[in-house]
Amino acid sequence: MAQLPFNEFSGSPVDCSQKPASRPPLSVGQVASLIKRVLGDNIPSRIRVVGEISNFGDRVHWFFSLKDENASLRCACFASSAKRMGFTPTDGMQVVATGRLDFYDAQGSLQFYVDHIEPVGQGALELQLRAMMEQLRGQGYFDPQHKKPIPRMADRIAVVTSRNAAALADVKSTAASRWPGCELLLYDVRVQGEFAAGEIAAAINDLSQRGESLGIDAILVTRGGGSIEDLWAFNERVVADALFACRLPVVAAIGHETDITVAELVADQRCATPTGAAMVLVPDREALEHQLVQLSQRLRLVLRRRHQLAQQRIKSIRTHPIFRRPDYLLEASAQRLTHIQDRFKTLIPQRLAMAQQQITALQRHLQSVGPQSVLQRGFSYTTDAKGNIIRSVKQLKNDDMMQTVLADGKITSQVTNAPKRAKQPLRTKRPAKSELTSPGLFDVVE
Repeated sequence: MAQLPFNEFSGSPVDCSQKPASRPPLSVGQVASLIKRVLGDNIPSRIRVVGEISNFGDRVHWFFSLKDENASLRCACFASSAKRMGFTPTDGMQVVATGRLDFYDAQGSLQFYVDHIEPVGQGALELQLRAMMEQLRGQGYFDPQHKKPIPRMADRIAVVTSRNAAALADVKSTAASRWPGCELLLYDVRVQGEFAAGEIAAAINDLSQRGESLGIDAILVTRGGGSIEDLWAFNERVVADALFACRLPVVAAIGHETDITVAELVADQRCATPTGAAMVLVPDREALEHQLVQLSQRLRLVLRRRHQLAQQRIKSIRTHPIFRRPDYLLEASAQRLTHIQDRFKTLIPQRLAMAQQQITALQRHLQSVGPQSVLQRGFSYTTDAKGNIIRSVKQLKNDDMMQTVLADGKITSQVTNAPKRAKQPLRTKRPAKSELTSPGLFDVVE
């Protein structure tokens, strides 16, 4: 006799021998709760589902279906999880989705809430890599304007790689052969596996903070070749962010020449091999010695040419008359001095005569307009007893003494018929401010 796993109200088993009409009906909400309880008791909280993407829709949140040849499962991925994917799925893509199953009461449907999606196979990894590159390119991580210049002669280089990596041996041998004085500092990290990306990013961040105090001129991030899975740590976003924010110049050489990783594109310079990266950072002693020889030869040639030019100038100067006849310069100066003296003897009398003529002309002009000339033409002027010039009869009164000046003398006289002066109008006294403001008068506006 069949039984339900539990009673929908009490949780105890239900006797299915009862006819349906004899059991009380369930509400829609009770049925939804029953389904959720069955899911919670019989399905793990997180499951991984492989299937093909179909009906994909990107409306802030992702809504799609996972299907195979037997069934289809409705899925939802919230925006907070979608931003961490690093790529956008498309219809027909085979993926492994991780999340939880739940019953969506509002639509009465079972739904798979996805928080992580992994493409299936190597082709899927390449697709994810392209999506990551497009995202970083849009954010300016690959722009040349953000690239820092690589030092031409680095004295101390930090190498971020594994202690056991073959790339480290290549870098060491190349640096030793090119410039033994260049110091290499190893920052030992894992270069593949689950924890590799975090260790690489932490090493770059640490060197960025302490590199200048340690005297580090540049950073070399490197490892040997491998599959796309082996190199995947250098494609992680955490490594790209660390490289983009690094204060020191970074050269990256990951894998073989045909391998291109995100880390190499974000770094300030990419090299095909670890040996090539070491050649970029470590100066070549032989090339520098050759360059030094060439510069020495050029310097000798320049100095020889300048010496020849100086000798020619000295020879030319020695042919000047002053070196053949030292008294030539003295005679020329004496001639110039005699010429100047002769000019002074001629110019000074001329200037004095011109000045005397100007003085005589000014004297004549003053005499013609002076007061004595005016008096000689019949004019005169009169002053009072104090010597003040009288310009009006109103200045005089009877019995005042006055003096008239003529061209040939003075005449003193006394006033006997001075005109009467007009009476001055009486001035009224201006009332004081206190009187204006006293009772019965108007107010004064200040």
